[in-house]
Amino acid sequence: MSDVAIRTTCAYCGVGCGIVATPTGSRSVDIRGDASHPANAGRLCSKGTHLGETVGLTGRLLHPMIGKRRSSWDKALDLVAKRFRETIDRHGPDSVAFYVSGQLLTEDYYVANKLMKGFIGSANIDTNSRLCMSSAVAGHNRAFGEDVVPASYADLDEADLIVLVGSNTAWCHPIVYQRIQAARGARGTKLVVIDPRRTETCEGADLHLAVKPGTDVALMTGLLAWCDAQGIVDRAFLADHVTAPDDFWDHVRTGHDLWTTAKTCDVAPAQLQQFYELFAATPRTVTLFSQGINQSIRGTDQVNAIINVHLATGRIGKPGAAPFSITGQPNAMGGREVGGLASTLAAHMDFAPDNVARVGRFWAAPHMATKPGLKAVDLFRAIDEGRIKALWVMATNPAVSLPDAGRVRAALVACPFVVVSDIIADTDTSVHAHIRLPAAGWGEKDGTVTNSDRTISRQRPFLSLPGEARPDWWIVKEVARRMGWKSAFSYDRPADIWREHARLTAYRNNGSRLLDLRAWAAIGNDAYDAMMPFRWGGTPFADGRFPTVDGKARLVLTRQMDVQGPLRDWPMTLNTGRYRDQWHTMTRTGLAPKLARHREEPLVEIHADDAQALGLADRDLARVSTAQGASLFRVAISDGQRVGEIFAPIHWTDQISNGGRTGLLPRPLVDPHSGQPGFKSTPARVEKVATEWRGFLILRGHDPVQPPCLWSTRVTVAGGALYELAGNGDAARLEACLPRGDRVEAIDTTRGSRRVAILRDGRLAGVLFVTRTGLLPSRDWLIGQLEAAAVGATVLAARGPGSQPDKGATICICFDIGLNQIVTAIRDQNLVDVPAIGAALGAGTNCGSCRPALAKILDQARQETPHAAE
Repeated sequence: MSDVAIRTTCAYCGVGCGIVATPTGSRSVDIRGDASHPANAGRLCSKGTHLGETVGLTGRLLHPMIGKRRSSWDKALDLVAKRFRETIDRHGPDSVAFYVSGQLLTEDYYVANKLMKGFIGSANIDTNSRLCMSSAVAGHNRAFGEDVVPASYADLDEADLIVLVGSNTAWCHPIVYQRIQAARGARGTKLVVIDPRRTETCEGADLHLAVKPGTDVALMTGLLAWCDAQGIVDRAFLADHVTAPDDFWDHVRTGHDLWTTAKTCDVAPAQLQQFYELFAATPRTVTLFSQGINQSIRGTDQVNAIINVHLATGRIGKPGAAPFSITGQPNAMGGREVGGLASTLAAHMDFAPDNVARVGRFWAAPHMATKPGLKAVDLFRAIDEGRIKALWVMATNPAVSLPDAGRVRAALVACPFVVVSDIIADTDTSVHAHIRLPAAGWGEKDGTVTNSDRTISRQRPFLSLPGEARPDWWIVKEVARRMGWKSAFSYDRPADIWREHARLTAYRNNGSRLLDLRAWAAIGNDAYDAMMPFRWGGTPFADGRFPTVDGKARLVLTRQMDVQGPLRDWPMTLNTGRYRDQWHTMTRTGLAPKLARHREEPLVEIHADDAQALGLADRDLARVSTAQGASLFRVAISDGQRVGEIFAPIHWTDQISNGGRTGLLPRPLVDPHSGQPGFKSTPARVEKVATEWRGFLILRGHDPVQPPCLWSTRVTVAGGALYELAGNGDAARLEACLPRGDRVEAIDTTRGSRRVAILRDGRLAGVLFVTRTGLLPSRDWLIGQLEAAAVGATVLAARGPGSQPDKGATICICFDIGLNQIVTAIRDQNLVDVPAIGAALGAGTNCGSCRPALAKILDQARQETPHAAE
């Protein structure tokens, strides 16, 4: 590829930020934000800023593999087609399944969906988007008649009140959070955060409601009851544009008074009233919600409870007023548009007979699916039970991300035929594959994505395909052709697929569906290549019409389910989620040294009162157990947790750690409407795990090792890897992980101290530090020695002449600024706000993802030394 700047789209969350990528070598690239893109106007978060660190070939799958042997493409594709065809002939079309991903481009999704639903004849294609936003899809369909997000990012600029419900926006969608903060500065927009945890999103908010998990239906129905009592309900809008069940308003007016709701949600009545009054007084309100709402066994009802309030008050279809579901993946929305969920057919159509006939005619399909397929959790249960006998996994890692992941792994082991298309050679899922197919990665892919506010953008290649990697759409269409459907899958380029997808959205669509891309259905290849970002659907519902039979929206009666209290064997409640600088199962972000330093290990966050009762101290090891499984975590005592509740991240895998396997823990219970699992409230218990020693291992290079100890977590660093270690017994066995070379050691058996360095050609090849009773030195200086030209025996001192003090935990990854440096600067330079910290240290002046953390540190410093700000 040339060194010309290429406009493309970020690989991570659903914000859909534009990126300008300029190749600087065969596998290196300069990344900056695209100032012309409507989603981000040039801003990038920490993950997007450091995408350039993730485009190397470490760990890449570069050739087709049958078992553990390299294969040609023809042989691998022929075998996939043969085994799928034989399985269908013997057991029927519902005996096979695809499990795909929001990491696919729209064109990839379209071909896979067409093959399964129109030619194989089953709807057993589901996506990991089932895990993050399918409750929003179900809620939209119930309320509006179509899965339409009725908001845009511009609404955030025009709102006077923004309510964040179940969304740690500062970490999970940092560019949206920065846009919210800009609106607060420009127009004084109020911010309310509703979240059981006090996250960095709460810093500086006008109000934080730490509701009891799972009580959002009560909270929002109580808000609707308040608006009804205060005369805020828009009766004219309801009469003209909305229908409701006969008993809807009687239900709202019964048992949803302020005091009852406050008790149900476990918040102070005065705080609840403050929120209700603020909402009632502010017509321009955007309610933005994410996984805290969706990832619940009553997620769809929670979505509809939010939408009910906006419909009843007429706060929809107007600038700065809308319910806004923000998605977690870069193309979850594109998957929804083409029908990549088992519960939808294609182009926002369901399985109604006329829709099945319409799509069948358009595709000239020989075997149309006529009913919904198995959703993700049910799909893997069917594999475990032997009903599905051939599975194709594309661009996702269900052995980590699905709930009750132990059962998922057992299902993969038992499945007679598993195909995995991925960019990474070894994942927790691909180790169970019979065939692995090397897919194109970000920077190599060519197609489109749709972000959270319906903006479609191009994702363009700027790197050559490595090895024998191929685009996902090409892989799927080649299998389809080998299964006998050559003419239906005769695509030569992504633009061919795009045009067909756009035509399908318009086919016999007389306005009944808002998704209509007919204006882009005949564009040429050059126009496709040059396509600028555009948002389909305009301002939905601005005219008061909805895509239902009668043109009216629906109020949906929702009931608050009983929230389970502490159980004898499982007295805690586990909540799971993302970290700021990591993404899904870390197959990409885990390659970036800077991203790895923010949270190096998987932590279980716990309130101090619970920690004291369990005998836990900060940095201890603890085992978190549920009825499904157990895993180890490092303890982090946090005042952001409610008593009785714990939080763990979703990212760690067997490839990175022997702990932090959060996917083993949640129950495989799902929402009855959407099929989305409930990741946010699993009964659990926490127990301290004693260890006799602690240590770390630093190795040059990227060949992974598996240290033989209780706790081992690998952290990518510049030039190699850091392993954080802890365990029992003889730590000497860890030396087996050290490479060969000249050995320098300092061993004190009395104190249980062991320091060993391996030098090769005068450079540091590896170092092992272990202690039973003492302190371990900072890792930073030793990590720096991996790239030093010459290292001597003094490396065991773990610091050089005149070394700087320990900088502390990394807060700003862009400039490698640590907690101790920030605290010292606040104290010594009398810094009074976040911009002052930026001027003094640079922290927070690049991507801005650390600004909420800086605000929290500043606030804590003020509390500890009040005179510092005077």
